[in-house]
Amino acid sequence: MEPLVDCIIEDDRWASFGLEALSDRAVRAALSHLGLAQVGFTLCLMGCDDARIAELNADFRGKPQPTNVLSWPSEERAPEEPGQSPDMPVAGSAEMPEELGDIAIAYETCEAEAKVAEKPMADHVTHLVVHGFLHLLGFDHVTEQDAVIMETHEVAILAILGVDDPY
Repeated sequence: MEPLVDCIIEDDRWASFGLEALSDRAVRAALSHLGLAQVGFTLCLMGCDDARIAELNADFRGKPQPTNVLSWPSEERAPEEPGQSPDMPVAGSAEMPEELGDIAIAYETCEAEAKVAEKPMADHVTHLVVHGFLHLLGFDHVTEQDAVIMETHEVAILAILGVDDPY
């Protein structure tokens, strides 16, 4: 089966970490949980370092510091009212998949957060990939209602993957 996630590795530590396989597995679990097709979607995930994600965070959010993960949906999918689930995208074909957007993830920040939380880095990165992917689909955590919906999906998807509840 073709990978759903097009990985761009800007920091070699991500290649040796296995980001490509981990992210594809996480996205497939999320699609399955949400009842979406395993074929007909694509997204791009960039594995970078703190310096690169700080630039992106400054450019797109006006926050010139590193963060763990950033997401850029290909289109606005968020619901109009808080507490509602977004409309799910329609799959394209295997030859012309629906582009969902882009995610960037920073190695040093992820590594530091995993150490502080005393959890395996693979589990933490899996959570962040799922989190970023849900943002591409229009989920958010700005309001308490929306956070509960998003976190409920995250916990269920992570359980499919054998990852403990991060909350």
